[in-house]
This record gives sequence, structure tokens and C-alpha cells, in this order.
Amino acid sequence: MSIRRFCSNHAISRRGNVSDAKLEDSIASAIQQTGSTYGRKMMTGYLLADGVLASERRVGKILKTMNRPYNEMRRRGARNLNPVPYHADYMGHKVHIDQNEKLIMFGVTHVLAIDGYSSKVVAHATMPIKNTLTIYEDVYRSAVLEYGMWDQVRVDHGREFYLSLYMQGLLSKHRHNIQREPYLQTPSTKNHMIERMLVEINNRVNFPLKGALVQLQDQEVINLEDNITRYCTSNLTGQLCKIGITRAVNAWNAHRIPGKGTPNRLAAGGCPKKIGLELLPHASQAADMYEQDVGSSLTRVSCFGADPFSSEEDKDALLCLMNITQQCA
Repeated sequence: MSIRRFCSNHAISRRGNVSDAKLEDSIASAIQQTGSTYGRKMMTGYLLADGVLASERRVGKILKTMNRPYNEMRRRGARNLNPVPYHADYMGHKVHIDQNEKLIMFGVTHVLAIDGYSSKVVAHATMPIKNTLTIYEDVYRSAVLEYGMWDQVRVDHGREFYLSLYMQGLLSKHRHNIQREPYLQTPSTKNHMIERMLVEINNRVNFPLKGALVQLQDQEVINLEDNITRYCTSNLTGQLCKIGITRAVNAWNAHRIPGKGTPNRLAAGGCPKKIGLELLPHASQAADMYEQDVGSSLTRVSCFGADPFSSEEDKDALLCLMNITQQCA
């Protein structure tokens, strides 16, 4: 009480303190965007990513009273406990990459990369069908250019990672600790660091969308036997997934891990070793190098269904027509 009285007399307030009313409004708006699955830790991280700083205690208290059915659902939900010991020495020690195919029947596949030390999601991509060039360009290359070279890349035995592993091997001398193997391929069950994050993506993004899409199929609103419908369903679902995953990743990277801190803070500074743009060619060039050295071909383009537009010019013409229509309206 003495501290509170002193602060009140001298107009001193905590950094970033927000009123209860404003915090309630922010949480109500966030729930409309994220749904029912965000608990106090993830919601605190989500708010922090949007610039709203509040304690987990205040956020948890409001979540309990604002929508009690959501709170009961989270309390009854199964917890994902992982008893397997895991250790990473520093940011850049290990990076885990894996794909999520829960929406593959609707033409959507996610690939995420997470740093083992900080638990930060350092890159993610959504594509119609898993493609080794897209994974290299949007996940591996993007993460390395932004954060630096990881000592070790960990993936499963899928062929979609061949190009990324090939480049990791070529650049292995640029790592911080060259005594470690540049990459490891293990069963998905042993790539548990990324599996934890994929559970979050399923609950917050994939399963709600999948439920809606299955219902549309049952009602015969969409027919995935038609190639154009397949393409449009894949395209629209992919765009919605990108919104949901971006929100979930931003919240995850800003949420507090007990005993450690937030992933964003733990990953500050990136990996010990950085490399220049000239060492990481774009996907098409890297694929040419791979095919020349290894002697096997890579699938350059993967498509789900049939694109109704025969060329980029047709797409541009349609967008121009839509803009004109909107202006006239």
C-alpha cells in the first residue's frame, strides 16, 4: 500500500499499463480473430505482438469471465506433455523443419521451421502440395538469410527436404560449430520440437477450417472431383491458413516460456554465424546445382487442380477488371 500510495502521489505508473476496460476490448477483439483455443499465455503473447502489454494474471482473469464456455473447453482439453529430455546450447544450434498435411485433401500443406534453443518459429510457408523448391526458398533460405547458419538441420526422411539439405551440406563450413553433422534425418516422432508447434497450428488453424470444408463437402456445395473447384478451394483455403498461421506464430513467438523467457527475446541476435546473399542462390539456381551434382531431377512446380487462367496476363486482366468494377460501384 505504501508503494501504491507513493506511485499515486507522484503520478508513476507501470510501463505499458493499460486499463481494464481497454484490455477487455483488446481481448474481445483478439478472441474474434483467434477463436477459443488461446489460453492466458498465448493470448498474452498475441496481445504483446499487437503492442498491448499486460500481465498473464490480468489476461487470465479476463479470459475466465469473458467467455466461460471457452475457458471450460481449455480446462478439459488434453495437455501435450513431452517427457523426452531435450537440450540446445544456443540460438543456432539446431533448427527443426517439418510439414503439416492435415489439410492435404483440400490442397493445403504447411512447412514450419523452429529454433531448438529459443523455440522461435523462424520461418513458415503454406503451399498447395509440398514442393522441395518452395520449401528451400520460403523456409530454409528465408530463415538462414534472416538469422544466420544453423549448426544442424533436423528433418524427417521426406524427399521434400532434399534441396535444403543439399545446400546445408554445401555451406557446412560456414557454421559456428563444424564438428557437428550439418543435418540429421530422423523419424517424425523424434523431431518432437517442431511437433509441439504443429499441435498448436492444428488446434488454432487447421481443424476449424477442416470442419467447415468437410461440412461443405457433405452438403455437396463443393465437388473436389472438378479440377477447377480443387484449384479454387486450395487457393482460398491457403489464403485463410496464412492469416491464421501468421497470427498463431506471432503470438507464439511473443508468449512467455516459464523459466526461459519469450522466444523473440531468446532469439535476439540470431545465430552466431551469418552468411551473405551471394552464398544462397534462389531455388531455381539451387535446383540446377543439385541436379547437376546429384544426377536426379526435382519437381519444379506442384499444382492442386487446374488453374482456370492460362497465363499471368489473364490474371492481371481479371484483377484490373475487378478494380474498375469496385471503383464504379
